[in-house]
Amino acid sequence: MDKDLFVQNVRFLCFRKGIKPTNACKEAGVGGSFLSDIKRGQTPSVTKVQMLADYLGVTTSLLLGETKKPTVLDGGLTEAEQALMDQFRQLTPEQQDMVIRMVQAAADKQ
Repeated sequence: MDKDLFVQNVRFLCFRKGIKPTNACKEAGVGGSFLSDIKRGQTPSVTKVQMLADYLGVTTSLLLGETKKPTVLDGGLTEAEQALMDQFRQLTPEQQDMVIRMVQAAADKQ
């Protein structure tokens, strides 16, 4: 399992739903430290991955990165959105967190 890809997919799906990843994990019943634990090297149980996938309304295959890219969500991404995602995936997890916080702050100002 590509743990970084898994965490990126969860963050992306949470961003699209307008929910913070920590809150999504808590509400899904997998625990608020779920993503942090994975980033530190812990392998998630199949049950917890399924619980989170169910909460986010996607398949475990999508969360785990077994599908090539999460572009089939809600009818797919535009070319601009896909280009942004391609750039986003090249960032470190810390940089991704910063980008997500910036985008959420901008959305909150609307």
